[in-house]
Order: sequence, then C-alpha cells, then structure tokens
Amino acid sequence: MIETHIDIDATGLMCPLPLLRLKKALMEISSGNIVKVITTDPAAHLDFGVYCDQAGHQIIELIKQYDCVIFYVQKK
Repeated sequence: MIETHIDIDATGLMCPLPLLRLKKALMEISSGNIVKVITTDPAAHLDFGVYCDQAGHQIIELIKQYDCVIFYVQKK
C-alpha cells in the first residue's frame, strides 16, 4: 500500500480540472510526498503524463478500475 499525503477525488470532473487539482495539491506538499488522484476523465493519463514529464514529478503507479483511474504522483 502506498502512503499518500493528499487524496483527491476528481471523479466526474473533465479536463482541465483533474490536472488543476493535482497541480494545487503538489504545491501544498514537500518533495518526495505522494498525491493520490481518482479520476474518470479518459484523457487524464495524457494530461498527467505530459505535466509530470515537464515538471519532473513521477507517476509511481497507475491503477485502472472499472470506469476510473487512480494515479499516485510523487513530487520531485
């Protein structure tokens, strides 16, 4: 089990809202901490992937469950 510092429920929200919530959460935590985001946005993996590549954060796990995707993102 991954220990998270902030959990975000972004189910029902579409681009760009899940990404904006992730960005806000990452600003609130220290380097090395982890944010968990649950989203139903089918494009979230693209948005999160590009953002993390550009900002240097790491998606440490991605879990697909039924109609949602759970991301664990570690702050650089």
